[in-house]
Amino acid sequence: MSIVVVKAGIADSIQDLGRYGYQHQGINPTGVMDDIAARLANILVGNNFSEAVIELHFPCSSFLFTQDALCAITGANYTALINEQEIENNKPFITRKGDVLKFVKLISGARCYLAIRNGLAIAKWLNSNSTNTMAGFGGNNQGKFFQKNDEIQFNTTAAYSKALKTDNDRMLSWKIYEKKLYTTNNNIRIIAGNEYNALNSESKKIFEKTSFIIATQSNRMAYRMNGTELHLHKNHSLISSAVTKGTIQLLPNGQIIVLMADHQTTGGYPRIGHVISADIATLAQCKPNEKIQFNIITQEAAERELLYQNQLLTEMKEANNLQLNNWLITFNIQ
Repeated sequence: MSIVVVKAGIADSIQDLGRYGYQHQGINPTGVMDDIAARLANILVGNNFSEAVIELHFPCSSFLFTQDALCAITGANYTALINEQEIENNKPFITRKGDVLKFVKLISGARCYLAIRNGLAIAKWLNSNSTNTMAGFGGNNQGKFFQKNDEIQFNTTAAYSKALKTDNDRMLSWKIYEKKLYTTNNNIRIIAGNEYNALNSESKKIFEKTSFIIATQSNRMAYRMNGTELHLHKNHSLISSAVTKGTIQLLPNGQIIVLMADHQTTGGYPRIGHVISADIATLAQCKPNEKIQFNIITQEAAERELLYQNQLLTEMKEANNLQLNNWLITFNIQ
């Protein structure tokens, strides 16, 4: 009725779509970095979008299954293997009791997601399963990344392996194609922030026309960017104000940071832009030393992109549920 961590990765944890409604109390939302990949993983196994998933960073944890499970892996391609058999991203697959899942080679992306049908038996903290490492709460182990021998319980069990004639049958026949949900060439669309017009004219040109490189110091809290220094018309102090996932802040040294899932709740640095919600997932799959190009769009355009993305996800969910329910009925799996 669980999976056991037989080898711990560097920063793997349980996350959902975030812990919202508590920022005014200084509690940051956390949650998945790439909400698109997380939702796709849940779609493939028939879960709700908000069900908790396992977020993995390479080199990843390895897991022993103590029970049959219906699973899906999305996001980064880390060359997943079950008992040395390669598992394809974006397709549901079956594991048997005693199977070992491991990840052996980074092909693309910065983080991947593992979903289990019907979810994980994790106690909620403030209405969320997300691991908050700074507060020391949430997730499977009181706000900690996975450690060796951690056991993660399933909500329910089922005899999925009765659908297998051989191990070669463990991949189900359908797949989700996710490319339309992400932007290409690391072009990240943003809307101008409250302090965007505090930039001098030369810095505006640099910000809009040149690339920035993700620094190696980047993490779940923020992506630090290396690029040509940006400057304000004049230096002035700001009252600490609310920030959110995707807020782009200008640091005193002229470099910028983009706040990510573990961002603080307020900040005193100029907010020169905000990554649109529809492009957070693309940014979350970018790795250190990759180039990023920011493109300013209107708020109305950003809203249209998010509506389009959500429409695609809903259509994918409906199509997948039809396939999955037929498969469950065929093999009489409850």
